[in-house]
Amino acid sequence: MQQTLTIGKLAKKTNVSIDSIRFYERRGLLAEPMRTEANYRCYPLDTAARLRFIKKAQKLGFSLDEIKGLMDLQHDPDATKADVKAQTKEKIKDILEKIQDLTRMLAALEKLDASCDGHGPTAECPILEALAADDSQGCHH
Repeated sequence: MQQTLTIGKLAKKTNVSIDSIRFYERRGLLAEPMRTEANYRCYPLDTAARLRFIKKAQKLGFSLDEIKGLMDLQHDPDATKADVKAQTKEKIKDILEKIQDLTRMLAALEKLDASCDGHGPTAECPILEALAADDSQGCHH
């Protein structure tokens, strides 16, 4: 008989919460485990490797849907390295766009921060005034 892990032992072995394991199972990232007669989940040992894969991919910014796509590629005999590389390049593009967005946000916040000396009542706060200002150009017909 194949050696298995209970959900508690799997959680401890991988440092992933039981709730997360159940969530990944519902999302289709983990196969439905076998059940004991008492209805306890019994996971094959290779589930620990799948969980490590999921957690590492999450740390690199991949969404759960993207991770599922990568795992599908991993088990698709027709998939190639180019398929995996394409998904990785797409994630790099997404991250670079986020960096640009964060850089713009940081510059705007630094400008707001520099506009305020930090003294006096909030009614005279240039930061709050700038946030409340109507910057729209209105409708042009």
